[in-house]
Amino acid sequence: MDSVTQIVLGAAVANEVLGKKLGNKAILYGAILGTIPDLDVLVGKFLDPLTATYIHRGLSHSTLFFLLFSPVLAFVIQKIEKNNNVKFKEALICSFLGLQTHALLDLFTTWGTQLFWPLETRFSLQSIFVIDPLYTLPFLFFLILSMRKNKTDRKRIFWNRIGLIVSTSYLFFTLIVQSIVTNKFEKQLKENNIVYQEIVVKPSPFNIILWTTNVKVDNGYWIGDYSFFDTKPIQFQFIPAQIELIKGIENEAVVHQLKRISEGWFCITQKDDRLFFNDLRFGVMDTEKDNFQFAFSYQLINKDGKISATELPNKNREQAQKLLAKLWVRLQGN
Repeated sequence: MDSVTQIVLGAAVANEVLGKKLGNKAILYGAILGTIPDLDVLVGKFLDPLTATYIHRGLSHSTLFFLLFSPVLAFVIQKIEKNNNVKFKEALICSFLGLQTHALLDLFTTWGTQLFWPLETRFSLQSIFVIDPLYTLPFLFFLILSMRKNKTDRKRIFWNRIGLIVSTSYLFFTLIVQSIVTNKFEKQLKENNIVYQEIVVKPSPFNIILWTTNVKVDNGYWIGDYSFFDTKPIQFQFIPAQIELIKGIENEAVVHQLKRISEGWFCITQKDDRLFFNDLRFGVMDTEKDNFQFAFSYQLINKDGKISATELPNKNREQAQKLLAKLWVRLQGN
């Protein structure tokens, strides 16, 4: 999830554990704890872009890391707050939960989280976008209500718990909505006589009303979207995998790394004699016929027989505004 949401979650968790003793200082500790797992982004600054992408949500988001690092953080917190009678066990619980809940929240998003690092498997429920106001804003509202109460006031913990309950309930609600939408996609695929190997269903940016799907078949992917305001059948568009375009370089180290990053959801496109590796996990930003715009694309460059990859720059603000406008129109139904 985005950094603001993770800060709010960490703050609420620490407030629950240490708020009665530390008041708003507990929220400060929680906010710090909520950002620690994402410090792997800073490590990535010293690595090549592909390796930086690959390690994100790896070691620093693993339960093993939390188990080893929590006692260190607990020791520091206890030493700082010894005059407030904070016990090591309390500080340990606060530290571990502050870190672990960060990874568990990321688990609901698309990117995937290596909870059991060093195993390479990434777990991802894909039921919520990385920024969802319906999750973050109510959570923040109740946290602010809690912050306004004295640490000895029962209402402090009451409002904090309400925030945790509401936000957690929303997360599980997204799973229910995802299940309903998945059923609709599967039903339409059956009616269209599309036999598929795997299907992924995820929400579009900032909401859980408009959903998209990636459907893997033998020679490519069918993509589609569905809004709860739709009145017409779901329409699918086909994206050919075109793996034959990388014949001869498919076992190169950089291509292998891109395959691992995309977890097998990728297609190859060619334009003006340039080859592009497109990561399909995050869907298609624009579906204009014969001009698909992918959220993440990498140009494969062959220089003197050595293959490298360069990520295409993000779209500019004007293009992003156009895409958001299209999203808003599509959300209202077909």
